[in-house]
Amino acid sequence: MHYPTGVKVLKTNKINYANRGMNLEAELNDTNNYYLKNDIAVIYKKPTPITIHKVNYKSRNDAVIEDARFKIPSTTDYNGIYKGKYIDFEAKETTRNFFPLANIHMHQIEHLKNVYRHGAIAFLIVRFTKQNKTFLLPAESLFDFLKNNSRKSIPIIFFEENGYIIKDKYNPKIDYIEILDKVFFKEV
Repeated sequence: MHYPTGVKVLKTNKINYANRGMNLEAELNDTNNYYLKNDIAVIYKKPTPITIHKVNYKSRNDAVIEDARFKIPSTTDYNGIYKGKYIDFEAKETTRNFFPLANIHMHQIEHLKNVYRHGAIAFLIVRFTKQNKTFLLPAESLFDFLKNNSRKSIPIIFFEENGYIIKDKYNPKIDYIEILDKVFFKEV
């Protein structure tokens, strides 16, 4: 494109995959802040454990980390408590009509299995960005899929049949507690 001032804009077909999942993560953080402020639940984003190797101290108040490495593999993204139950989940986004299992690490699956075995409410929240659909998939459904399939991805139809769609709202944006109430805290 040529602008009248002579400025040229180059066309590029490169896709930047940096910060994938940050939209979902930001919306979940806002949702969790809403839950906390309204005394609904206490759910936090877990910090990623890192070891700092090099820091540049430009000034007394302006330090910049120049080299850091992951200390240990992180478990899942979020944990907390709701109605007396421990909550633990991983959040992911995909641009495809399937969820690549390479997007979730084996140590994260093992962590979900461990907390689930001890009575936690464990699940995945997966957003299919092109379809504009966000699902809550209970950990038990994930484990069943892994046990009974040799596929390297979970098709969206599996989420539609075994998960729960989280409808976007104004506030909170991703009200996954609504799903937890229907699935795990059924009124008798």
